[in-house]
Parts: sequence; structure tokens; C-alpha cells
Amino acid sequence: MPKQILKAHKVRLYPNEEQQVFFAKSFGCTRFIWNRMLADKIQHYQDTKTELKNTPAQYKKEFDWLKEVDSLALANVQQNLKAAYNKFFKGSGFPKFKKKGQRDSYTTNNQKGTVAITANSVKLPKTGHIKAKFPAKITGLIKSATVSKEPTGKYFVSLLVETMVEPLPKTHSNIGIDLGLTDFIVLSDGSKVANPKFLSKLQARLAKEQKILAKRREVAKTANRKLSESRNYQKQKVKVAKVYEKITNKRRDFLHKLSINIIKNHDVIAIEDLNVKGMVKNKKLAKAISDSSWSAFTTVLAYKAEWYGKELVKIDRWYPSSKTCSGCTHVLTKADLPLSVRSWNCPSCLQKNDRDINASINILNEGLRLATLKTVDATGLA
Repeated sequence: MPKQILKAHKVRLYPNEEQQVFFAKSFGCTRFIWNRMLADKIQHYQDTKTELKNTPAQYKKEFDWLKEVDSLALANVQQNLKAAYNKFFKGSGFPKFKKKGQRDSYTTNNQKGTVAITANSVKLPKTGHIKAKFPAKITGLIKSATVSKEPTGKYFVSLLVETMVEPLPKTHSNIGIDLGLTDFIVLSDGSKVANPKFLSKLQARLAKEQKILAKRREVAKTANRKLSESRNYQKQKVKVAKVYEKITNKRRDFLHKLSINIIKNHDVIAIEDLNVKGMVKNKKLAKAISDSSWSAFTTVLAYKAEWYGKELVKIDRWYPSSKTCSGCTHVLTKADLPLSVRSWNCPSCLQKNDRDINASINILNEGLRLATLKTVDATGLA
């Protein structure tokens, strides 16, 4: 049965000069409203120990220029700030002030066709139709649009569309996935996917461009010029941004192609639930772990599994997948199996185990066990 989902489509925009000016105003106004509302909330709490329920409408009386941009963009700032506070009360970090150029964006909603698309353009409130390049056909009801400007100077709009998807056919095949650094993933069927290491491959080029950028910064500083007024610095800044953009695009493409291939060919996918935030605190491995994008891969797998009727099972991070023999379930101690040992013979059943393949088999077995328990609980047969 088809399932209704919300799917985001990132579309390249080619705004004219007037539309670029409007975008710049919108980015500035939404950033101003966020910072002003946050500052007033903090001050009000310090003075009264109570929460201030402020809205963008209050500030339009004092700052008349706020009326020049889309009112829904300002309303979304209010909702996002509220969500940030809710996350803070649940244990996340406190909302931060926004700086110009960090990530210029604003979000608007589709109200009775205010956001629409044609074959080669996107219509947005107060801008009219903007020339666009669509990577794929978009079908469904557009719910919202987020306009952004990348550090490279490119404009994009992310369209959140309510659409229908068909579940993928069952394959009666299940897979366990062990995440790694040498190999990006090792599967329980014995296959391995090499780690593409996009950052490492472009590290030399990135270092070169960053070195030139540092020199341009020093030249501007020596000449007592603001960096914003130094054309050479700004040009080099874009070159650095383009290297980062290339890394991001290659990584995103890799993750999407790999994840959909796994989803298409398996019904139950078991994967370890790693504490990536904690792992990147290890300075020796932080760059390699970040380059691997384990969190992003797991996130993509999760929503694609939900879309297409497959099941993703996350295994507890403390489960001893590497130290357990997949043949007889004998468990070694940490001292018996240091990280440098990549294969080992089980002292109980004498089975020879490849460390990573053995771990992925155990992850699959544990995943199937948890999936069965979940099914039993759902049907009330427990």
C-alpha cells in the first residue's frame, strides 16, 4: 500500500539582481529577529525568572523595515526558536546567536499556491518566479520552502513535498552492518565497501587553498583593510568553500547510492548504534571518524527504511559484536582481542573469525532477535 511521506528536494536557483537583494534582506531580517528575540528572552528571564512569550509582530512596530520581507519567514523563526528551547529543556545545548554568513537561509510556507513550480522556475512569496534547475521530477503538495545561500555564492531552495511512495518488494534477505574506518562498512554476507575518504583525498588541495587564504588575510590586515573589503581575500574564500562543497557533494552522493542499494536488497537491516559524539573526542581518530559520516549514513538508512517498508534495527553500542564468536557465542575479553588483531581463532569451537565480518554476523543475529521480540510485543503474543 502506498505511503504518504514528506520528502525534501534541493533545487538550484538562479535569481536576478532584484531577487538577490530580496534574499539578502530576508536572510538579514530572519537573523535579526532570531537574535533580538533570543536576547530579549534571556534578559527577561534574568530580570523576572519567567519566560518571555515574544513574537515577530511586536518588533515590526519598532523596526518598520521588517515588513519588507515575507511575514511567514519571520513566523518560522519564532517556531524554530521555540523548538530550540524545547530541545534545551530536554538536554541539548542552549540556543546560540546567529552570525552573518554562517548559514544564510529562511523558510516560508505554501499558502494557497504562494509556493509553486513550473518546468524551469520556482515561485516564492514576494519574489515571483525564479529561474531554477531541477535534479528530478517533483510530484506532490509543496508544504514549505527553505531558501539558502551557500558559501560558494550559489542559491538553493529546499522544497518539502508531501508525496506518495510505493513500498519496495520483499527480498527475504537480511543483513548486518559493521561500521569501520579502513572499510566503510562490512556486511554479514562477507562483502566489504571501501571507505572513500573524501576529505583525505582532497586534504592536500584544501590545505593549499587555506594556506593562500591565510596569506590574503595577513595582507589585508597589514594594509588595515577589512576582510569584507578585500576582493582577493573574498575570492580565495570562495575557492576554499568550493573544495568543501565538492567533499560534501561527493559524500552525500555516496551515502545515498549505498543506502538505497542496501534498502532495495534487504528486508531487515541491523546496524550498531555508535556513540559518534563521544568517539570524535579521541583526537587521533576524530578527523577519520568525521570523514566517515557514520551518523549521516545511519540517518539516511533510517528514513529510507521507513519510506520503503523495510526495517532498520539498531544494536546497543555495548553489545560485544567483535569479541563474540559467531559460531558458538563464546565471548573473549578485551585483553584477548586488542584492536590490532584483525582475525582470531575461537578457543572454544576453533572457528577462524575475520574480526569485522564476525562482528557484522553477530550484529545481524542480534538484530533479528530484537526484530522478533518487537513483532511479538506488537501482536500481543508475549
